[in-house]
Amino acid sequence: MYNIFMHKAVFSKICLLYILKELVNFQVDNHGIDKELMEKVKKMINSHYEEHLKEKFYQSEMVKALSEGKTSDADWESSFFISHKPTSNICQIPNISEELSKTMDEYVCQLHKFAERLSKLMCENLGLDQEDIMNAFSGPKGPAFGTKVAKYPECPRPELMRGLREHTDAGGIILLLQDDQVPGLEFFKDGKWVPIPPSKNNTIFVNTGDQLEILSNGRYKSVVHRVMTVKHGSRLSIATFYNPAGDAIISPAPKLLYPSGYRFQDYLKLYSTTKFGDKGPRLETMKKMGNADSA
Repeated sequence: MYNIFMHKAVFSKICLLYILKELVNFQVDNHGIDKELMEKVKKMINSHYEEHLKEKFYQSEMVKALSEGKTSDADWESSFFISHKPTSNICQIPNISEELSKTMDEYVCQLHKFAERLSKLMCENLGLDQEDIMNAFSGPKGPAFGTKVAKYPECPRPELMRGLREHTDAGGIILLLQDDQVPGLEFFKDGKWVPIPPSKNNTIFVNTGDQLEILSNGRYKSVVHRVMTVKHGSRLSIATFYNPAGDAIISPAPKLLYPSGYRFQDYLKLYSTTKFGDKGPRLETMKKMGNADSA
């Protein structure tokens, strides 16, 4: 299995390692992030949207076209992106108040620590060294860390527009703080779309992107998801991305690759003496043999 929907996990090593053996997408409740701070972040971003972005959104050409029954490939969202690491651009975001900037910085500082703990548990689950994801994602100043802040406003014709079209995430580990009232997020699983209910109690929804699928050699899958529009309610999404730096070189972790480049007769020779043992050490031996032959 590659997916879990709305399982709440206490953030502990034992619990998350168990979940990660089977699943990719899950929620974490006791994540260690100040929940009053999270509530403050949501309240301030909602206020920022109401004061500075809502009117501009409803005056856009996309909204005007929809009122005439015309659709487009645009997404029904009002969003902006904040870069946190390696450098911050939050002061360059139009109309961001000093209080919101400081509140976001405080939240992101706690969230970054959670992302690093989670990456270490993911490594442990894969049989890698704890720092392998962090090292693979790092440029000269470490992995990239940024947040997409989005509002999905009320839509008069939800049957004609998507809030966000079907896609997988390009990056690594995605940590989503989402609306606790308005639905819309859906994941594609077993040939059908599965709605993800609003997150109660400021849980963090964890998703994995394309780069983690590549690094894990397919053990963790990036999953297709989308955001649906609704007639009543404006949905909030604060998605923070623990991503590779722009100049990071991404490839599958060598420990997770199957052996290759060996002769079948060599495999049979080893198999004859290890047939009734665990296949893991046998495959590791063949991996080393194939690497030696290609050197």
